Amino acid sequence: MKGSPMASVEEPDFMNGPRTPLEGLSSSSEARALAVERFPKKPYCLVRDWTIFRIEVTRDELFKCHAAGQLPMILFAHNVAEDSQGRFERGDWVRSSMCTGFHDGVAFETRNSVYVLIGSGHEQLASLKDVFSLF
Repeated sequence: MKGSPMASVEEPDFMNGPRTPLEGLSSSSEARALAVERFPKKPYCLVRDWTIFRIEVTRDELFKCHAAGQLPMILFAHNVAEDSQGRFERGDWVRSSMCTGFHDGVAFETRNSVYVLIGSGHEQLASLKDVFSLF
């Protein structure tokens, strides 16, 4: 999903909850190099101002996620720095689909893309309903 940089995204109350600060890579060039080297056949999206939502799930829901090859995590980023296939414009916001792998704390992989995290970000717990309320 994506949104125009002109359409500001109001942060819902749940986004003001407890967050754990995280750090991505230091530059777009470093992020691009990682994406091309480690995920050569997968489209990539370099993002800034990001939050990784760890979705609160029951034990049964967690089992279903894992059975589907997914982790209960979704990425939301306020700022696309670069998209290898031009799906998103620079400055757009983006919300990923469910995570299939989180590599070295900087590469958030989904079935169709890898999102490489640049700069400061956060991790926080949220319900799936809350995360999908972000457009």
